Amino acid sequence: MFIAEQLKEMVERQPNAIISSYLGRETTYQQFYKQAERLAGYFKQLGYGKEDIVALVLPNSDYFLTSYYACQIGGFAVLPINTKLAPREIEYILNHSEAKGIIYDQRFEATVHEILPNLPVIQDTLTTGYENTSNRLEDIIDGPDRPVSEVSREDDDTSVIFYTSGTTGRPKGVMLTNRNVLSIAQIHKESMEITNKDRMQIVAPLFHCAAAHVFSIPTIYAGGAVVIEEGFSPEQTIKTMEKENITIFFGVPAMYSILLTTPSLQEASLPNLRLLTYGAAPMPYELIKRVKDIFPKVQVQNIYGQTENSPGATTLKDEHALSKIGSVGEALPQCEVRVVDESGEDLPVGKVGEIIVKGPHVMKGYLKNEEATRDTIKNGWLYSGDLGRLDEDGLLYIVDRKKDMIIRGGENIYPVEIEEVLYEIPEILEAAIIGVPHEVLGEVPKAYVATKKGMQIDETTILQYCQNRLAKYKVPQEIEFVEELPRNASGKVLKTELRSSTETI
Repeated sequence: MFIAEQLKEMVERQPNAIISSYLGRETTYQQFYKQAERLAGYFKQLGYGKEDIVALVLPNSDYFLTSYYACQIGGFAVLPINTKLAPREIEYILNHSEAKGIIYDQRFEATVHEILPNLPVIQDTLTTGYENTSNRLEDIIDGPDRPVSEVSREDDDTSVIFYTSGTTGRPKGVMLTNRNVLSIAQIHKESMEITNKDRMQIVAPLFHCAAAHVFSIPTIYAGGAVVIEEGFSPEQTIKTMEKENITIFFGVPAMYSILLTTPSLQEASLPNLRLLTYGAAPMPYELIKRVKDIFPKVQVQNIYGQTENSPGATTLKDEHALSKIGSVGEALPQCEVRVVDESGEDLPVGKVGEIIVKGPHVMKGYLKNEEATRDTIKNGWLYSGDLGRLDEDGLLYIVDRKKDMIIRGGENIYPVEIEEVLYEIPEILEAAIIGVPHEVLGEVPKAYVATKKGMQIDETTILQYCQNRLAKYKVPQEIEFVEELPRNASGKVLKTELRSSTETI
């Protein structure tokens, strides 16, 4: 039984229970399933078959989850796309994946229309938010029933594809199977002890695997309700917590830092709140301590994982929240986690090595990239690229992030993506991107730039160029001009030297 069948069983068990709430619009399990089934039937009538790809260019809403489950019911592969990406980045993903259809919000009409002429594989588009259009999502999900005949599914069929940035500068498509998605729903349901009484607040983007697979899908798997907001706004988030009787909230540390300085949090009545979860970056001791002081009866839980493991590897539960600062905890249910040397041999307690993960939730592989798949999955183990160590209690600590990745307020940024854009500028001889500390966002990208002899360019021009070609969150926060970049004997840029001279922004 995969998550589509499990949803149908939940409909039979509690048809009138609320599955989602979005801007005051509540949907029951029975209504939700019918809507998703109609959308699946629509694509079936268009000739879509097993593992055909439907891309979602949607902001957070209940329609996102409806579209996600429609693909599960129809046996298609759903491809959530980061709506913050620049048009040419989205164009690459759609062409590389060979998606057949797009469901997009009217706010992204300009982007979709700009790139459609360069997308020969796209056959169909659906839009949401318009009143008068022939391809309106709302007309399909609220229209006549379109029953879907029995769909033959296999464990290893591709169910979801998330594109994640790669060190080559091109994003890689992580293929997750029916088994992966089912397993991660079970894993996080058990880890957070989610029940049909829980009301999960989602403020992080659903196109990210964490909001979708760690929190939304496990909550639905348990029969609970997902309360969706379009994004994080401290005052609105607190109002929603109170109004919607939230029991579980997820945020990155930057969100907690902002929430704790919002006066209305102290006045909010949150009697049902039982669990505050966080991830994407470490939470400092003082921040956790403040959370515990304000919410003494609420548990705090950290979750660590990657898109390639659906995501899920370890969790630090409330009992260790203040005593194991810096740890990402113990292995999640159904997961095995090891720290190994370059030969793949286990390292003793305290020794730093690569973190590897095994379990039924480890990805099928990278789409159209067998070489990268072989480099990442060896003998069933996912090599994370993260360096860590285990303590005497078996709890994991991450000591360095893979490669030079920057985490800006929960968004992953790979420096090479920005560097390649900078190298397109004729005046620039060389460039390097590092992450610098930021009081609210954790880290932001900073560019070091050396210009060609006899040529000049100002910071404003560089930033404008980046803004036209990169997602907003990837644009450097600061640019520093240097005569040359520090390099070692082999010519490699010494980013450690650049980092040593940085200050908090």
